[in-house]
Amino acid sequence: MTTRIFNIIVLLAIAAGLAAPSHAFAQGDKVRKSLKASVTQRLGVDTDITIDFSRPGVKGRKIWGDLVPYGMYPGNKSSDNKPYPWRAGANENTTIAFNKPVKIEGKELPAGKYGIHMIPSETTWTVIFSKKNAEWGSFSYDENNDALRVTVTPVKAPFEEWLTFGFDDPAGTSATSYLHWEELKVPFKIELAE
Repeated sequence: MTTRIFNIIVLLAIAAGLAAPSHAFAQGDKVRKSLKASVTQRLGVDTDITIDFSRPGVKGRKIWGDLVPYGMYPGNKSSDNKPYPWRAGANENTTIAFNKPVKIEGKELPAGKYGIHMIPSETTWTVIFSKKNAEWGSFSYDENNDALRVTVTPVKAPFEEWLTFGFDDPAGTSATSYLHWEELKVPFKIELAE
Protein backbone atom coordinates (compact mmCIF):
# COMPACT_ATOMS: atom_id res chain seq x y z
CA MET A 1 0.00 0.00 0.00
CA THR A 2 2.85 2.41 0.75
CA THR A 3 4.20 2.10 -2.81
CA ARG A 4 0.77 2.74 -4.22
CA ILE A 5 0.32 5.92 -2.13
CA PHE A 6 3.78 7.09 -3.16
CA ASN A 7 2.95 6.52 -6.86
CA ILE A 8 -0.33 8.46 -6.49
CA ILE A 9 1.49 11.37 -4.83
CA VAL A 10 4.10 11.41 -7.62
CA LEU A 11 1.37 11.36 -10.30
CA LEU A 12 -0.52 14.17 -8.55
CA ALA A 13 2.67 16.25 -8.34
CA ILE A 14 3.38 15.73 -12.05
CA ALA A 15 -0.22 16.59 -12.96
CA ALA A 16 -0.08 19.75 -10.83
CA GLY A 17 3.18 20.74 -12.51
CA LEU A 18 1.72 20.25 -15.97
CA ALA A 19 -1.41 22.22 -15.06
CA ALA A 20 0.56 25.16 -13.61
CA PRO A 21 1.01 28.18 -15.86
CA SER A 22 4.33 28.13 -17.70
CA HIS A 23 5.44 31.37 -16.04
CA ALA A 24 5.27 29.67 -12.65
CA PHE A 25 8.51 27.88 -13.49
CA ALA A 26 10.21 31.10 -14.61
CA GLN A 27 9.67 33.11 -11.45
CA GLY A 28 13.42 33.34 -10.93
CA ASP A 29 13.91 34.60 -14.49
CA LYS A 30 13.55 38.26 -15.28
CA VAL A 31 12.39 39.88 -18.47
CA ARG A 32 15.40 41.42 -20.17
CA LYS A 33 15.54 45.21 -20.27
CA SER A 34 16.65 44.93 -23.91
CA LEU A 35 14.24 42.53 -25.58
CA LYS A 36 15.38 40.26 -28.40
CA ALA A 37 14.13 40.91 -31.92
CA SER A 38 14.63 39.66 -35.45
CA VAL A 39 13.97 41.01 -38.93
CA THR A 40 14.17 39.17 -42.27
CA GLN A 41 14.21 40.41 -45.85
CA ARG A 42 14.19 38.30 -49.02
CA LEU A 43 16.09 39.50 -52.09
CA GLY A 44 15.62 38.00 -55.52
CA VAL A 45 13.97 34.61 -55.64
CA ASP A 46 15.60 32.86 -52.68
CA THR A 47 18.19 35.00 -50.85
CA ASP A 48 17.20 35.59 -47.22
CA ILE A 49 18.83 38.08 -44.87
CA THR A 50 18.09 37.78 -41.15
CA ILE A 51 19.29 40.15 -38.44
CA ASP A 52 18.97 39.06 -34.79
CA PHE A 53 19.50 41.77 -32.17
CA SER A 54 18.53 43.10 -28.74
CA ARG A 55 16.71 46.42 -28.36
CA PRO A 56 18.06 48.80 -25.70
CA GLY A 57 16.08 51.97 -25.01
CA VAL A 58 17.31 55.55 -25.01
CA LYS A 59 15.68 56.12 -21.60
CA GLY A 60 16.67 59.78 -21.48
CA ARG A 61 20.38 59.04 -21.95
CA LYS A 62 22.83 60.68 -24.34
CA ILE A 63 23.63 57.87 -26.77
CA TRP A 64 26.13 58.92 -29.43
CA GLY A 65 29.54 59.97 -28.15
CA ASP A 66 28.57 59.01 -24.59
CA LEU A 67 26.81 55.69 -23.88
CA VAL A 68 28.14 54.55 -27.27
CA PRO A 69 31.49 56.33 -27.60
CA TYR A 70 32.97 57.56 -30.83
CA GLY A 71 35.78 55.21 -31.79
CA MET A 72 36.47 52.02 -29.89
CA TYR A 73 35.43 51.39 -26.30
CA PRO A 74 38.44 51.59 -23.99
CA GLY A 75 39.65 48.21 -22.80
CA ASN A 76 38.42 46.76 -19.52
CA LYS A 77 38.77 43.51 -17.59
CA SER A 78 36.02 41.86 -19.72
CA SER A 79 38.05 42.59 -22.87
CA ASP A 80 41.48 41.76 -21.37
CA ASN A 81 42.13 45.51 -21.45
CA LYS A 82 41.92 45.59 -25.28
CA PRO A 83 39.78 48.28 -26.96
CA TYR A 84 36.70 46.91 -28.73
CA PRO A 85 33.93 48.14 -31.09
CA TRP A 86 30.24 48.53 -30.21
CA ARG A 87 28.10 45.36 -30.41
CA ALA A 88 25.36 47.22 -32.37
CA GLY A 89 22.72 46.44 -29.78
CA ALA A 90 22.75 44.93 -26.30
CA ASN A 91 23.47 41.57 -24.64
CA GLU A 92 24.77 38.98 -27.15
CA ASN A 93 26.33 40.52 -30.23
CA THR A 94 23.98 41.34 -33.08
CA THR A 95 24.14 38.84 -35.95
CA ILE A 96 23.29 38.92 -39.64
CA ALA A 97 22.84 35.77 -41.73
CA PHE A 98 22.74 35.27 -45.49
CA ASN A 99 21.80 31.96 -47.11
CA LYS A 100 23.49 33.06 -50.38
CA PRO A 101 26.51 35.27 -51.14
CA VAL A 102 25.78 39.02 -51.21
CA LYS A 103 27.51 42.34 -51.72
CA ILE A 104 27.61 44.89 -48.91
CA GLU A 105 28.32 48.40 -50.16
CA GLY A 106 29.65 46.77 -53.34
CA LYS A 107 32.01 44.34 -51.53
CA GLU A 108 31.40 40.58 -51.70
CA LEU A 109 30.52 38.61 -48.58
CA PRO A 110 30.04 34.81 -48.67
CA ALA A 111 26.88 33.15 -47.36
CA GLY A 112 27.01 32.61 -43.61
CA LYS A 113 26.20 34.07 -40.22
CA TYR A 114 28.25 37.02 -39.00
CA GLY A 115 28.54 39.08 -35.84
CA ILE A 116 27.92 42.78 -36.52
CA HIS A 117 30.15 45.29 -34.75
CA MET A 118 30.35 49.02 -35.38
CA ILE A 119 32.87 51.78 -34.83
CA PRO A 120 30.99 55.08 -34.81
CA SER A 121 32.31 58.56 -35.42
CA GLU A 122 30.54 61.87 -35.90
CA THR A 123 30.85 61.66 -39.69
CA THR A 124 31.37 58.03 -40.79
CA TRP A 125 30.88 54.61 -39.27
CA THR A 126 32.75 51.36 -39.81
CA VAL A 127 30.42 48.36 -39.99
CA ILE A 128 32.23 45.09 -39.29
CA PHE A 129 31.02 41.62 -40.27
CA SER A 130 32.87 39.15 -38.05
CA LYS A 131 33.17 35.39 -38.58
CA LYS A 132 32.70 35.06 -34.78
CA ASN A 133 28.96 35.29 -34.25
CA ALA A 134 28.18 33.77 -30.85
CA GLU A 135 29.84 36.14 -28.38
CA TRP A 136 28.52 38.15 -25.47
CA GLY A 137 28.81 41.68 -26.77
CA SER A 138 32.07 42.70 -28.42
CA PHE A 139 34.42 42.09 -25.50
CA SER A 140 36.30 39.27 -27.25
CA TYR A 141 36.29 40.99 -30.65
CA ASP A 142 39.39 40.16 -32.72
CA GLU A 143 40.09 41.97 -35.98
CA ASN A 144 41.60 38.74 -37.35
CA ASN A 145 38.04 37.36 -37.53
CA ASP A 146 36.75 40.17 -39.76
CA ALA A 147 35.11 38.84 -42.92
CA LEU A 148 34.37 42.36 -44.19
CA ARG A 149 34.51 46.02 -43.15
CA VAL A 150 32.62 48.82 -44.87
CA THR A 151 32.49 52.53 -44.19
CA VAL A 152 29.08 54.21 -44.28
CA THR A 153 27.62 57.63 -43.52
CA PRO A 154 24.97 57.92 -40.78
CA VAL A 155 21.92 60.12 -41.38
CA LYS A 156 19.64 62.09 -39.08
CA ALA A 157 16.31 60.33 -38.55
CA PRO A 158 13.13 60.74 -36.48
CA PHE A 159 13.51 59.80 -32.82
CA GLU A 160 13.42 56.04 -32.13
CA GLU A 161 13.33 55.06 -28.42
CA TRP A 162 14.14 51.37 -28.95
CA LEU A 163 17.08 50.33 -31.12
CA THR A 164 15.90 48.58 -34.25
CA PHE A 165 17.19 47.16 -37.51
CA GLY A 166 15.21 47.15 -40.72
CA PHE A 167 15.26 47.40 -44.50
CA ASP A 168 14.48 50.37 -46.74
CA ASP A 169 14.28 50.61 -50.52
CA PRO A 170 13.64 46.94 -51.35
CA ALA A 171 14.23 46.85 -55.09
CA GLY A 172 14.02 43.17 -55.97
CA THR A 173 17.73 42.37 -55.95
CA SER A 174 18.87 44.96 -53.38
CA ALA A 175 17.78 46.74 -50.20
CA THR A 176 19.29 49.14 -47.72
CA SER A 177 19.60 47.64 -44.26
CA TYR A 178 19.86 50.02 -41.34
CA LEU A 179 20.33 50.40 -37.61
CA HIS A 180 18.00 53.12 -36.22
CA TRP A 181 18.28 54.43 -32.67
CA GLU A 182 17.73 57.77 -31.04
CA GLU A 183 17.86 60.29 -33.92
CA LEU A 184 20.34 58.41 -36.09
CA LYS A 185 20.14 55.84 -38.87
CA VAL A 186 23.17 53.85 -40.05
CA PRO A 187 22.40 52.48 -43.54
CA PHE A 188 24.33 49.87 -45.53
CA LYS A 189 23.32 48.61 -48.96
CA ILE A 190 22.95 44.87 -49.57
CA GLU A 191 22.60 43.41 -53.05
CA LEU A 192 22.74 40.01 -54.68
CA ALA A 193 26.21 38.84 -55.66
CA GLU A 194 26.58 38.26 -59.39
